[in-house]
Amino acid sequence: MPVELPYLPSNKNIALLFEKIRSAKVPESVSTRYLANTFGLKSTGDRALITLLKTLGFLDPAGRPTKEFSLLKHEKSAKTAIGAAVKKAYEPLFTANEKANELSNDDVKGLIGQVAGTDEDMTARILYTFRALCGIADFSTNPTPAVESEEEVDSIKQETEKEETDQITSRRGFRPDFHYNIQVHLPANGTEETYINIFNAIRKTFK
Repeated sequence: MPVELPYLPSNKNIALLFEKIRSAKVPESVSTRYLANTFGLKSTGDRALITLLKTLGFLDPAGRPTKEFSLLKHEKSAKTAIGAAVKKAYEPLFTANEKANELSNDDVKGLIGQVAGTDEDMTARILYTFRALCGIADFSTNPTPAVESEEEVDSIKQETEKEETDQITSRRGFRPDFHYNIQVHLPANGTEETYINIFNAIRKTFK
């Protein structure tokens, strides 16, 4: 059964998109207004770049950056992250040929026609989008894990410091001492015998 493969009406700004992502601050979400105002990608055709980022797993359905988005902030991890995303997005191609990214254009066209059953025009659009992504991807290694948020980093740091403190305490054979402060309210009209009985009772209790 034919499958759908990602494509763009125009792929000329794909490389530029990832360059902009690498240099800009991670946004709360990526919208058409963000593309235009922050990246300068203002044409109607550029709007499809948001859909592409979602398809590749760098944005969630609401346009918010995923953990994988943080990998795009560094050139080396960006290439491997894009490579992994391309393999997932174009999985039918890599299932048919695990080295689809290394094939000639004619061979990729034949592969696209085989798994997607598209006409010549659509096949060309898929091919050029695939090629543009492969041109900025690294398929030789796995992507580095995404960087944790500040809250996650602080939590890990606190847990590590606690474990180190516990280990030091254990090695030193530290034994904590507990001190109790006891307040005794003596009756103002008590006799000497009354006071002696009270203190004897306290002594027996904590002996």
